Amino acid sequence: MNSRIKKIAAGMFERFRHRKITEEELVQAESKAKNLGSYVGDFKLLIAMCKDAITGKFKMNSWNLSIIIGTIIYVISPIDAIPDFIAVGGWLDDVAIVAYAMRKLSEEIARYKLEKLNCEIRK
Repeated sequence: MNSRIKKIAAGMFERFRHRKITEEELVQAESKAKNLGSYVGDFKLLIAMCKDAITGKFKMNSWNLSIIIGTIIYVISPIDAIPDFIAVGGWLDDVAIVAYAMRKLSEEIARYKLEKLNCEIRK
């Protein structure tokens, strides 16, 4: 990943470290997910993790949650590195941020999936 995206991501995650996300923003994120190409499933997983963390169904540290919230806010924001109204290119930076978050959260994602699987088995 290029240094520009890393710099944007690091600043964004620090900014959202203590920010709460609203239900309206989560709904908006769900509707924008379709624009992320092959990262639709990854983004929806981040949304699910965020919802479960907020409701207490999944425990994660505040830094990892800030990465998820920052990613969601970045994707739904009309103002970002490449504005979304620019055809094709407007979503490339969003995809890069989602990919970056997925890499940074790989261990947390594995733990989340395992916990969800264990919950399903117990049902």
